[in-house]
Amino acid sequence: MSENGMMEKDEIFSKVLRAGRRTYFFDVRATKADDYYLTITESKKFTNADGSFHYKKHKIYLYKEDFEGFAEILNEMTDYIVNEKGEEVISERHQKDFKKEYEEADVETAGATSPEKFTDISFEDI
Repeated sequence: MSENGMMEKDEIFSKVLRAGRRTYFFDVRATKADDYYLTITESKKFTNADGSFHYKKHKIYLYKEDFEGFAEILNEMTDYIVNEKGEEVISERHQKDFKKEYEEADVETAGATSPEKFTDISFEDI
């Protein structure tokens, strides 16, 4: 029973943000004491020479006592960047790369099921 309980608990609340080759997973998880915390996982897709993919993942753990400070600094940083540089992406190189990645991603994920498949397995893989 405890294993099943853990599985259900593991997926309390989840959201996914897809951003080019990167995907961000936001997951509410439970501590042993049954309090909640947040994990943010960045998954970046790399194409191998043979055309297959691999993913590199980085995870951040965020606990309730740090929410306020984290949100404050995140807002301060994003506001600073937008105030200094506006919301438009300036770098030509970045735009070219982004467009290229985006087009490649479209071609690579032509099989409509593959992104969904990845979403299904990703939470267990992490």
